[in-house]
Amino acid sequence: MGGYILRRLLLMIPTIVGIMAISFAVVQFAPGGPVEQVIADLTGQGNNADGRLNGGGGDLTGQQDAASAEMNAKYRGAQGLDPDLIAKLEKQFGFDKPPLTRFGEMMWNYIRFDFGESFFRNSSVIDLILDKMPVSISLGVWILILSYGISIPLGIAKAVRDGSAFDIWTSGIIIVGYAVPGFLFAILLVVLFAGGSFFDWFPLRGLVSDNFAELTLGQKIVDYFWHLTLPLISLSLAAFATTTLLTKNSFIDEIKKQYVITARAKGLSERKVLYGHVFRNAMLIVIAGFPGAFISAFFTGSLLIENIFSLDGLGRLGYLSVVKRDYPIVFATLYIFSLMGLIVGLISDLMYTWVDPRIDFDKRDV
Repeated sequence: MGGYILRRLLLMIPTIVGIMAISFAVVQFAPGGPVEQVIADLTGQGNNADGRLNGGGGDLTGQQDAASAEMNAKYRGAQGLDPDLIAKLEKQFGFDKPPLTRFGEMMWNYIRFDFGESFFRNSSVIDLILDKMPVSISLGVWILILSYGISIPLGIAKAVRDGSAFDIWTSGIIIVGYAVPGFLFAILLVVLFAGGSFFDWFPLRGLVSDNFAELTLGQKIVDYFWHLTLPLISLSLAAFATTTLLTKNSFIDEIKKQYVITARAKGLSERKVLYGHVFRNAMLIVIAGFPGAFISAFFTGSLLIENIFSLDGLGRLGYLSVVKRDYPIVFATLYIFSLMGLIVGLISDLMYTWVDPRIDFDKRDV
């Protein structure tokens, strides 16, 4: 097992470099880089609504202000921009260097987890990520708990009662939940329960209330889940449906196998057969989907939900960074998410051996 883990860790190096290299190459051909963004702002053509990036970060500040605030009045409305200003902006953003040099410096810094400063926010990239992390962690942790904690027992119950009335009506609910997009259901919840056309029971902004610090411990817990109720319901629909059906089908396949018939013939109780023999084999395919569910729940699945419920998390940070061409944040989040995905994938493989000791990756190619 040690050899397999070492090979996987070594394989992560070219994988992460390849991901970053492809993304870096694509960015080189993408129109409207950070220099063009600043020029558009100076000439009054920028999108100030997106440019402010005010999700906890304030208006455009930092390096752009330092380099161009005093030039704004001089160049706004002018027919052209001074070449010296453009050269200064290119140097400020590092575009005065060849692409290979910039990529090499970026990867060297990322290896040391030095992600630099944001182009358009007066803060380091790592501080911005850490500032948004509580929202994403809150959503991700509770989505995983809900989807796996409810879906696996429900999937087992459906497999045992396959074809019954319980299986049929729960399948109908699950299919409808899977077919309805999470963001559309979120809008419906807002209309019904968050001050839309009917009830005003739940808040629409933030992870906690403004007076959170003044509340008692019990009130803080209630306030925290009060804010999370609607976003979690919206996000968990697709994951809930997928995991439930995956668990059911996996258990049905295992229940029909010969070793289950043999175990029953030996007089073992149904519970012993189900959880002592079937469970380990049936759960392999569910475990295989865990890394994707983990990454999706924490980082990629909450952009629209964060915007609908005004939650300032990593999804919204990444989206606004792409819109504003804030490349340090874009590449840093890509690097962190890719690295975490590779590590979680390795952990998932190791979980295979824990669930089923018959699996030995040392005897397989990577």
